Amino acid sequence: MTVPSRDVPPMADAGAPAAGGRRPGVASRTVRALSRRWRESVGVRVITTTLSLSLLVVALLGAYLYGAIGTGLETDRLNQAQAEAQQLTRVAQAKFDSLSATSVNDLYIQAREIVRQNLVLPAPDTSRYVILMRSIDNTNPGVIGVNASPGLTAASVPLDLRTALAKDPKHEQTKFIDIVDPATSRPVTALIVGSRIRITTIGSYDLYFVYPMTREATTLARFARSFSVASVILALLVSLIAWVVTRQVVIPVGRAAAAAERLAAGDLNERLQARGHDELAALGTSFNAMADSLQAQIHQLEGLSRVQQRFVSDVSHELRTPLSTVRMAADLIFDTREDFTAPVARSAEQLHAELDRFEELLTDLLEISRFDAGAAVLDLEPTDVRAIVEKVLADNARLAELSGSQVRLEASGPAIADIDGRRVERILRNLFVNALEYGEGQPVVVHVATNDTAVAVVVEDHGVGLRPGEASLVFTRFWRADPARTRTTGGTGLGLAIALEDARLHGGWLQAWGEIGVGSRFRLSLPRHHDIPLGVSPLSLSPERRSLRAELAGS
Repeated sequence: MTVPSRDVPPMADAGAPAAGGRRPGVASRTVRALSRRWRESVGVRVITTTLSLSLLVVALLGAYLYGAIGTGLETDRLNQAQAEAQQLTRVAQAKFDSLSATSVNDLYIQAREIVRQNLVLPAPDTSRYVILMRSIDNTNPGVIGVNASPGLTAASVPLDLRTALAKDPKHEQTKFIDIVDPATSRPVTALIVGSRIRITTIGSYDLYFVYPMTREATTLARFARSFSVASVILALLVSLIAWVVTRQVVIPVGRAAAAAERLAAGDLNERLQARGHDELAALGTSFNAMADSLQAQIHQLEGLSRVQQRFVSDVSHELRTPLSTVRMAADLIFDTREDFTAPVARSAEQLHAELDRFEELLTDLLEISRFDAGAAVLDLEPTDVRAIVEKVLADNARLAELSGSQVRLEASGPAIADIDGRRVERILRNLFVNALEYGEGQPVVVHVATNDTAVAVVVEDHGVGLRPGEASLVFTRFWRADPARTRTTGGTGLGLAIALEDARLHGGWLQAWGEIGVGSRFRLSLPRHHDIPLGVSPLSLSPERRSLRAELAGS
């Protein structure tokens, strides 16, 4: 089995850089809040997506309609203008054909009257302007000048239009141009229609009718405004519909999620109301069936667990009486082993050692059964953790000497914390003996440090290390990194599991780090005060910039 992830807190190392710099601005906080809302709410995603797609569709439809309506207005205006210009050209040609002027000056005066009376619209109608000017290919020396509506000149007519009319004088020539409307002094698109007439004695002249597209532009602008307002209203209505429809699904799903959370928190009686025969009702029925099954299985497992705990506790207690008898007999045999032959004496020594290990195992089993039953309690008092570390190192100095490991303690001063000294000593003894066991005779360093909320001890060895994934397995009961490896210090296989439970009982952390060929580090982090939660550990779990083995080798 592995250690549940909720029991292993996030790494909070002193060496980790703190989040610094300037405080985020309002814009960045708003973006983060919206992003979090987007990730956490199905309704927000559905409504936002619906609104965005609705606006996109409406925009595409509006662009198409705007272009189609604009093209239609231009086409209608062009057809109307060409028909009107054709008729007016015939009228103008008939008037010029009936003139009896004998001089150019008289011809100019009569031409101006023809334009004013027959071609120019009376005020205030400004839907048509007129320009009468000499053709670009007219070489006759007689010139009557330009007759144009106020605000327009010969320069108002594009040169390419005059050239096109000169090349094809029998047909009207049209073009859309940009002018400044003389009536409003505002830029406007206009349609200009050009045709050719002939005037006796002075040759060909061009007659241009200019039609401002003011009315069409106004119509198009009114359509754009109306369509924009209608688009916004439509998008809001579609979003409202999406919100209503989404709520019909999201609310039951949200209730199911809340019920699942309460069920996961231990409320096994939590159930959903299943009404109707649709998919949501099927979800509620399936959820309730799952909850019933889980409740039955958990009750069954709890019963089996209580039976198992009671069995372990009863067996452990019952074994103490025969163990005491066997212990007295074994001690008697061990004390008189010199009177026996060599093989019998060796057997007496092995019997004595195995009885010691069996007694340790029995003690550990009783301790584990207390943890499983929730009966373990703390005896807290202010204690110097550094003093406990020094005592553990002193008690196991002979073992360190036999293993060939050099032991070093790094502590800047006292490390006072509200702890159960007996349990913390047991944790540190397990960690230190474990470091000697797997340290391969390399140096073992014990670090002690404190901060405002925590005291930490790191036991570091430079032995075989841990493979990837083994850092959480080391606290599993009876787990061994290498089952073929022979123990040199005995052990029951429950030491680190008990150490983890002792750390949790204090509200602390017990974590492991290791790498093959580099070594292992075990970090115990405990709150300094029992009523203040553990915050940041004062020691790093992983090695610093370079390993201690390299430092020792360099020295």
